[in-house]
Amino acid sequence: MEFTLYNAPQSTCSQRVRYALHSKGKRFEEQKLDLFAGDQLKPEYLAINPNGVVPALVHRGTPVIDSAVILEYLEDILPDVAPMRPKDPVQAAGMRAMMRFIDEVPTPAIRVPSYNLAFLPHFQSMSEEAFQTLADSKPLRREFLLKMGRSGFPEAEMQEALGRLQRGVDRMNAWIEESGGPWVMGTELTLADIAILPVIVRMEDINLDHMWVDKPRIAAWLEAIQATPAYVQTYYHGSLLTEKYPHLAELKKRPAQPGQAARPAAVG
Repeated sequence: MEFTLYNAPQSTCSQRVRYALHSKGKRFEEQKLDLFAGDQLKPEYLAINPNGVVPALVHRGTPVIDSAVILEYLEDILPDVAPMRPKDPVQAAGMRAMMRFIDEVPTPAIRVPSYNLAFLPHFQSMSEEAFQTLADSKPLRREFLLKMGRSGFPEAEMQEALGRLQRGVDRMNAWIEESGGPWVMGTELTLADIAILPVIVRMEDINLDHMWVDKPRIAAWLEAIQATPAYVQTYYHGSLLTEKYPHLAELKKRPAQPGQAARPAAVG
């Protein structure tokens, strides 16, 4: 097959690329990596992506890594198939500036509540030595894991992440308001929408959708993108954290308070 995508179902960066490929109607071989089993750190995968993270797209034998780079690459090779980048250079530059903000502010921030809520129990079951070895094996995530530790991110770190997520929601709302919607840049869906998509979906999934309770444009955007065929194909069963981790599904039933994120009992 022309395209092979190495990814993980719940990985937000993987979800971006799956959505773009499905939007363009491109069939691909999906290689699902078990991140807890360390598939992304095996020599054969590191030969494809030396950063040891997902996703990685192999196109006719050539690896392309980093989700934002892959999104642009797909536009470069398939510019006339469901185009998602403005042809006007000024508008394209504006889209890239949006994507840079998304990758600098809300995208890294969503990892903090995600790890505390979903992944921490796995790390707590490890010995301190095993956890250190795991962290040392991560080319891009070592410092992130060490900051989290085996007791989870502290409240101050959580609140900082929530603040960054709120700034992301506020900025996205302003973009839609300025463009007239329904998408971030107006009437056409662009890579900026795909870049922010997994963050908004993850926030809704882990009970943080109260952050846009006073922003109906965000709710309308989410409803619209969830109605696209590519969304259904991208978010197959098991792609949401609440589908993977039963304890999160229970937490979601409890109403979250504004400015707070639900935390599992193990975190304290």
